[in-house]
Amino acid sequence: MGLLRPTSGHVRWKGADITGWAPHRVARAGIGFVPEDRRVFAELSVQENLDVGARAAHRPGRWTFDTIFELFPVLRQLRNRQGGFLSGGEQQMLTVARTLMGNPELLLLDEPSEGLAPLVVEALLNQIGELKRQGLTILLAEQGVEFSLALADRVYVLERGTVRHTGPAAELREDTALRDRLLAL
Repeated sequence: MGLLRPTSGHVRWKGADITGWAPHRVARAGIGFVPEDRRVFAELSVQENLDVGARAAHRPGRWTFDTIFELFPVLRQLRNRQGGFLSGGEQQMLTVARTLMGNPELLLLDEPSEGLAPLVVEALLNQIGELKRQGLTILLAEQGVEFSLALADRVYVLERGTVRHTGPAAELREDTALRDRLLAL
């Protein structure tokens, strides 16, 4: 996303080397990032947070206030509430929604279920699943195995920064012995 410069290799997007690009330039190129720590603008309303996402990326597309509120109906009800007064789950929905307002072609999600109540995780899983069904490309970094396997087509299991396994998500869903071996704590 441009927040850290790689120590080796290159980052390529749609055939272009974007290594070292500033985050705003990466966003304008069509990559949206949902950080683990949410980073909502606490003093701004939900509506204003969404507007920031739309203005920052300068990318027209399908995501508007109306389409966001269809995907996240609770945000419509809370549109005048300040971001700092939302629950953790509401803030996570707002962060995803704000990123979508930039109309990304690729959505990077960093630990979206982190610290959320099980019912909120289930709702978020359904909303991200809907994004996938609509054809949005998603790269998900997630420690929640069930959450990941419910969404993923392909998995990469990392251990201390090293790829320990790669393959179809169906393989891990169906092979409990492999899953236990790879994911045992």
